[in-house]
Amino acid sequence: MRLRRLGGRLLVVLLLATVTATSACATPAPPGPPPAPRSGLDLTGFDRTARAQDDLYQFTNGTWLRDTQIPPDMSEYGSFSMLSQRSEADQRTLIEQAGGQAEGDSPAPADGNPRKITDLYASFMDAARLDQLKAAPLMPYFATVDQLHTPADLVRHLGAIQRFDGSNPIGLSVRHDANDATRYITEVSQSGLSLPDRDYYLSSDPKQAGVRAQYRGYIAKMFTLAGLPDPDGSASRILDLEIRLAQAQWNRVRSRDAVATYNKFNVAEATRATGLDWANYLAWAGISQPNMVIAQPTYFSTLGGLLNSVPLETWKQYLRWHLIEDHAPYLSSDFVNTRFDFVGKVLGGRQQNKERWRRAVTAVNNAMGDALGQMYVQKYFAPEAKQRADGLVRNILAAYRSSIDMLDWMSAPSKAAAKDKLAKLSVKIGYPSKWKDFTSLRVTRDDLIGNMDRAAQLEHQRAVDKLGKPVDRDEWFMNPQTVNAYYNPSMNEIVFPAAILQPPFFDAAADDAVNYGAIGAVIGHEISHGFDDQGRRYDGDGNLRDWMAPKDAEAFTAKTKALVAQYNGYSPLPGMHVNGALTLGENIADLAGLTVAHRAYQASLAGHPAAELDGFSGDQRFFLGYSQLWRSRERDETMRSSLFNDPHSPGVFRTDGVVINVDAFYQAFNVQPGNKLYRDPKDRIHIW
Repeated sequence: MRLRRLGGRLLVVLLLATVTATSACATPAPPGPPPAPRSGLDLTGFDRTARAQDDLYQFTNGTWLRDTQIPPDMSEYGSFSMLSQRSEADQRTLIEQAGGQAEGDSPAPADGNPRKITDLYASFMDAARLDQLKAAPLMPYFATVDQLHTPADLVRHLGAIQRFDGSNPIGLSVRHDANDATRYITEVSQSGLSLPDRDYYLSSDPKQAGVRAQYRGYIAKMFTLAGLPDPDGSASRILDLEIRLAQAQWNRVRSRDAVATYNKFNVAEATRATGLDWANYLAWAGISQPNMVIAQPTYFSTLGGLLNSVPLETWKQYLRWHLIEDHAPYLSSDFVNTRFDFVGKVLGGRQQNKERWRRAVTAVNNAMGDALGQMYVQKYFAPEAKQRADGLVRNILAAYRSSIDMLDWMSAPSKAAAKDKLAKLSVKIGYPSKWKDFTSLRVTRDDLIGNMDRAAQLEHQRAVDKLGKPVDRDEWFMNPQTVNAYYNPSMNEIVFPAAILQPPFFDAAADDAVNYGAIGAVIGHEISHGFDDQGRRYDGDGNLRDWMAPKDAEAFTAKTKALVAQYNGYSPLPGMHVNGALTLGENIADLAGLTVAHRAYQASLAGHPAAELDGFSGDQRFFLGYSQLWRSRERDETMRSSLFNDPHSPGVFRTDGVVINVDAFYQAFNVQPGNKLYRDPKDRIHIW
């Protein structure tokens, strides 16, 4: 799961003892009453003219939505982005302290990760040097492309540039074998487009046609800046080639099908099936494993033909373009500004680029995120947060087990298999148990592009080195300083980085109701990904095996179809709707996660009534805390892109679209027929 965006350092509950002494013989004052508990709700953001029974999202967030402007350098702004901004500021402090840039700080040692991080950051911040270099850092890459003379050369080159994560029509990764989660395997998937989704190339909508025209102009301008010949003709040929690639690609709904995208071949079979010389390609990528998975075989059959039928010079122009596009953030300001004018403004609706230091922090995260994360948790992650989160996870897992027992659509054998998978779930909180080794990475202050490419090469080699070795179950796929969380079906694990365990997701000084409604629902969400329409296809050991009885699977599918239909009806922009099939996994996880988190909250009360705080009951605060979590404003351009390619629904529907199916919400706010969020009990969708 990619959650979406937030800021703030974790609050830790401290036991304070205050002793008042006016003289040596003074008697200690008797202890006063304990401070009243704090709800954790941002009441200033509420819209009291709205009714929770009609629009919970507006009631909780309406004043905030009215009064908050999206910062000019952002495409959206809300809980996730606010916390992400704070995390970025904390990371900047760490980097500058390590570099001795703050008064009284000692510089980092001559070697080691802190020194490499500060040198990498400095290489990005040296805008004057980059402006002097112009396109010079790209020339060695262009020279390599110039040496391609045959289709076989082209295939070898596509393999070679995987070593530094160069964009091309083939996406390469090393993953767990879905049929044997104890092993790694090479997987290739469709890739090679610069626009956000294939539909940007194929749609007849005038807005998308306009984006394509601006994209063509963007390519031409970048070719001019790079000093390459025939910029207009090259741009047209590149766009035409990307349209042909888009026509061959699977849509996002089909590409999220775990079964349809698992197609295992040996290398010789893969070559016969697609017409692409995989042995040649893989050898140049540094891989010699005999087997591979092809996620979208029909795409690669088309690609195999295009590599031979499209003029080689067109492919070389395409490769030069993607070299420019990949490296533009690390070049002179004319490249950076031109890229922002299209990617930032046209596609994202932003008015100005992010501050340079924020972009530098992003670059450090891309290259050495794990090393920066080690510094981050030492300063900003309290052990108490991990302990409290562990307790929440245990409570929600217990609620999940009882929820499985209560299912009226699932048979006993399937329930036993579901509980077996739940029992095998691994939980990772805060940070990894071991850190990545960056000893071999060379970083210098005068070679930004070299730094980034060498870091990418190191990660590529790290991935390739996994092949033939036992699966590393301690590995993390997200940095501790990232405001997000995920479920990994091949590892059957949920992972919560340190940075998300902060307000408003988790506030150790606040009321349990709001914490269960916020981070509790997030925890429940991630657990539920193991039981969504794709996650349920994996067993407790991470293997692609359908453990659900056929009749149970039919009942499950009927419920998910109803959820697809519900979300298909939401229209956040005129003429555009949420794609219920694309967002199905996240919508299932939202619904199940909130339902189970509420049961866990109720269990935590042990039969005692929750106190009223801020005028709301405990159950009401639970749902208000959940709604507050999805507070966000998004530019139309970003929303349009999200509706094409984001598996998450917009925040308003992650709130109101969920609670209309949760019986406890009706009870908490006395939702009655005639209220806008009322749904007849027989029409409410209950899955887990």
